[in-house]
Amino acid sequence: MSKPSIGFIGIGLMGAAMCNRLLDQGYNLTTIANRSRERVDQLVSRGAAEVTTAREIAQASDIVMLCVDTSASVESRMYGDDGVIAGMRDAAVVIDFGTSLPASSQAIGEDVLKAGGIFLDAPLGRTPAHALDGLLNIMCSGDKAGYDRVEPVLKDVGENVFHLGELGTGHTIKLLNNFFAQTCANAMAEAFVMADKAGVDRQKVYDVMSAGPGHSVIMDFVKDYAIDGNPDNMAFSIRNARKDIGYYAAMAESLGVESIMVTGARQAFGLSMAHGHGDKYVPQQVDFFEELFETKSPKPST
Repeated sequence: MSKPSIGFIGIGLMGAAMCNRLLDQGYNLTTIANRSRERVDQLVSRGAAEVTTAREIAQASDIVMLCVDTSASVESRMYGDDGVIAGMRDAAVVIDFGTSLPASSQAIGEDVLKAGGIFLDAPLGRTPAHALDGLLNIMCSGDKAGYDRVEPVLKDVGENVFHLGELGTGHTIKLLNNFFAQTCANAMAEAFVMADKAGVDRQKVYDVMSAGPGHSVIMDFVKDYAIDGNPDNMAFSIRNARKDIGYYAAMAESLGVESIMVTGARQAFGLSMAHGHGDKYVPQQVDFFEELFETKSPKPST
């Protein structure tokens, strides 16, 4: 059986890694440039086709994949004369791999259904390095029959692929996940710098904390930068983390509640961006806390 043709919108770090994996697995791929040509040119050199509008992506594809930064970005690619919906093949499946607002995904899903297609939300866990090896975590939700059709493709890019229920459930769980992870990352960054302020060696702090029940991958990512000077094991920008935390707060508000715990992480990321750190990676929140507490960094220079 021939493999479905795939269109991919959003060739950032994660999107480019996913596209390379799809090409490795023998899929016909169509893509579109946005901010940078370098990654698109590399994909074209490997056999991907390039078009100029989201509509053309949809016209060429059985499955349309989006991996963009915000709900507004998804909506801008889906709607309008040059949008995905305008060019969508009959019974096509559209998958949003980004971290979006559940309510936006549900509204798009209704419009895609009216146009004869299926819309799934499938936010991602893990890193671009995992994507290259087909080891992503994929939190998919939406029409089960549509999911069943694309599951083999998802399993070519993901190690742990979940179908979680009705449309929007994947994005809800991803926002819960990112709220927890980014709150922990800020707490760990602050803990290391508070240790500096108290005159306690960061390595000793890590040795004790990592031997206890609070040990986590997030702790290790922050340690990799705070102690070893390597921020790249969590290649996720402070700007994107602030967006996700804001989406979590908006989701809570839409449910009629106000999150207490989100406030600290949201403020820390916002102030960090105001200090010019927005394009740094989350483990580099350590730099922001050093500025805030007026401490000198003991970590090695990079």
